[in-house]
Amino acid sequence: VQLQASGGGLVQAGDSLRLSCASSDSFSPYGMGWFRQAPGKEREFVASITRSGLNRYYADSVKGRFIISRDNAQNTLWLQMNSLKPEDTAAYYCAATTKIVNSGRKNGRDYDYWGQGTQVTVSS
Repeated sequence: VQLQASGGGLVQAGDSLRLSCASSDSFSPYGMGWFRQAPGKEREFVASITRSGLNRYYADSVKGRFIISRDNAQNTLWLQMNSLKPEDTAAYYCAATTKIVNSGRKNGRDYDYWGQGTQVTVSS
């Protein structure tokens, strides 16, 4: 499956952005996740969602501000990011896993397919 992430941009602290991740094929068989990587830092987990969309998991740093969602009919994944902070600045990647997303599936090595990154820059 090929994933295409979009929606990044330059915003000010406190603003919102909505990232999208479109799949070339049906992605209902896959658990989905968002990860991010800032310059000079390791890739980190942001959020994940089960195949059905019923269960969602978040990193503590984004809990209460970000919302992950999906529409299997549209083969699209979203990440609604609210109350953005400068520390949210990073390249954001969507990813798909054939493994069950239980307990969050927070390790990037568990994901089989990755989209290209979309850059989010938050100015203070």
